[in-house]
Amino acid sequence: MGRLDTILVLDFGGQYCHLIARRVRENRVYSEIVPCDISPDDVERMRLKFNVKGLILSGGPSSVYEEDAPKIDPRILDLEIPILGLCYGHQLIAHILGGKVTRGTRQEYGITYVTIVKPVGVLKGLGPREKVWMSHGDTVQSLPGSLEVLAYSEACPVAAYRDVERSIYGLQWHPEVTHTEHGAEMLRNFIFEVCGCRPNWSPSSNIEDEIKKIKGKGKAVIALSGGIDSSTAAILAAKVLGKNLIPVFVDHGFMREGEGDFVKETFKRVGVNVLVVDAKESFMKKLRGVVDPEEKRKIIGREFIKVFEEIAEKVGAEYLIQGTIYPDRIESGFRRHSEKIKSHHNVAGLPTRIKFKAIIEPLKDLYKDEVREVARKLGLPEEIVHRQPFPGPGLAVRVVGEVTPEKVEIVRKADKIVAEEIERSGLKGKLWQYFAVLTGVKSTGVKGDSRAYGDVIAVRIVESREAMTASFAKVPYEVLERISTRITNEIPEVTRVVYDITHKPPATIEWE
Repeated sequence: MGRLDTILVLDFGGQYCHLIARRVRENRVYSEIVPCDISPDDVERMRLKFNVKGLILSGGPSSVYEEDAPKIDPRILDLEIPILGLCYGHQLIAHILGGKVTRGTRQEYGITYVTIVKPVGVLKGLGPREKVWMSHGDTVQSLPGSLEVLAYSEACPVAAYRDVERSIYGLQWHPEVTHTEHGAEMLRNFIFEVCGCRPNWSPSSNIEDEIKKIKGKGKAVIALSGGIDSSTAAILAAKVLGKNLIPVFVDHGFMREGEGDFVKETFKRVGVNVLVVDAKESFMKKLRGVVDPEEKRKIIGREFIKVFEEIAEKVGAEYLIQGTIYPDRIESGFRRHSEKIKSHHNVAGLPTRIKFKAIIEPLKDLYKDEVREVARKLGLPEEIVHRQPFPGPGLAVRVVGEVTPEKVEIVRKADKIVAEEIERSGLKGKLWQYFAVLTGVKSTGVKGDSRAYGDVIAVRIVESREAMTASFAKVPYEVLERISTRITNEIPEVTRVVYDITHKPPATIEWE
């Protein structure tokens, strides 16, 4: 395969940065996230591997006037590559070229309407009034002579601009979020009209390259949970390593009901024998008295590595393979200017010193739905391909506060009820994730004509495409009623069930 047409996304620390990359890929054009301070020479070096056709400067939490605010090398603007600045990137380009950026007298957060005065380039084909998503405090007030205004809003005199001499554009809003009504068209305009990209990428394009990374590594253990990510990584590795791959399922006591048996039987059918390790006692002991969710994840990460190191020593394996995917690394703050949302047990939750020669992560640059596409190409069973995501720390992060065996059992039962009722209702294929959370809150109730004081279960059901953003699902009331009735009837400790109606953002999908 020749060089892929590629859009580089310069990361200024905004969480939406990674959503931009995802939106580019939806158009079958490869995207790669790079540090915001990448040099022109580094861009040229990347062009040896990728056919770099455009640069997108992401948003970020900084102000261009802050002393330690992230900057670009100004020479980037002189490369003969089209550039699109979004939010902070929009402000930064204007600032570097001599425009005036000030703290807005009125900040814009949320849905805003902008007036398009010149529908060209990125804004080609748009109407005179557009519904967009804004999230900014600073505002571009005026432009240097080389730039012209393309759009404005009530509070933002320069909501969009272009350079009349070069293919440089700026948008104050976020076209990558679904709340911007025609955001997808704006990005397509940039990708295809401005940059001239060809849609010559697919997630399976990476399979051959990733297999090569594993080839010749000798023996390796793989952390297998039964979810789509680790399962895809396992099949990918098994095709190359054969018997030199030892898939290990660690039962830390926080799994869904019947998970171990499901994993063993499913992989046995495709010719992969799974080693099941019962580590419930050691994990529970380490979590005793721990309340902070970050500490929980780090403890679980350390314990996982400890188990895998012990297994590796017994079988003579020197490498660990994981099903880490892009959102895991994103939320763990893997880049210098990125904000850490939470430590994933298999990324930032890992200890700094490990006994393995290397950790191999063949899916680390893919999003969840891209992994599913790869899984289908590899011939994984449909029950794995369509499985809803499940956190590596399992039910330990669905118990708010200290984890105890009793609490885990309550949330496990509630989780099973949620899954059964959703699947019985025929909604399974329309939802991204559905589960129960033990909130750590007590509430008064009435059971058997007597006062009861018990636990509160929160039900979380979301729709999403890639887990970077999500919307709570508007599940029919009769389904929610059946879930609530069954939980309070079948789990004596629970007196109240609530439904989580928070989108991501501002919430994450999981509670901890």
